[in-house]
Amino acid sequence: MPKEIAMLWRDNCAPREKLLKNGAMTLSDSELLAIFLRTGLPGVHVMDFSVQLLNEFGSLYGLISADYVQFCHTKGLGLAKYAQLQAAVELARRFLGHQLAEECSINNPLLTREYLQGLLAQRDREIFVVMFLDNQNRVIYHKEMFSGTLSSVEVHPREIVREALKSNSAAIILAHNHPSGMAEPSLADRQVTDKVREACLLVDIRLLDHIVIGRGTSVSFAERGWI
Repeated sequence: MPKEIAMLWRDNCAPREKLLKNGAMTLSDSELLAIFLRTGLPGVHVMDFSVQLLNEFGSLYGLISADYVQFCHTKGLGLAKYAQLQAAVELARRFLGHQLAEECSINNPLLTREYLQGLLAQRDREIFVVMFLDNQNRVIYHKEMFSGTLSSVEVHPREIVREALKSNSAAIILAHNHPSGMAEPSLADRQVTDKVREACLLVDIRLLDHIVIGRGTSVSFAERGWI
């Protein structure tokens, strides 16, 4: 394709116009990134620059989760872009949190998993989170109950039950991350889930799910038939 025609095609199909016409979900990762970047490099169109960045970092997830040093030392990026991108990620996370508070988590499990993915996927140690729900399965709040190491976290079922009773919760959802990136639950994960479920049964609190978060993936105990 001649350079002039290629440039005309890109101008006519600019990501921003495509978003306004068809919605944000129709955009590719490179198109979304191009809207965020706004400009490319000297002699490099912003769409080409977006593709280069995704190739360099491996994916959009790789770019977002890159550490400060790697991000800021990439040509065309820097402190301002890093701050803007992290703010955008946090804005999305808070939006999902508010959305969860308004909707039934059981009726929208994808929303729950997306929120937990954003909350836990980038953590460098295992974090055990409990979501406390009312009798309509709406999230009252979530709490990071326990923090561990790179490969394990010690969980105390009594503390989870105590927090659930204090908040007058009717049900809970457990979640924790695997910093290795692999979401497949371990035997220890299944054992602690059973202990929490047994403790909850004593006080008539329902354990709805335990979700293990990896990098870009997750596993639901409820979907596996383990709860």
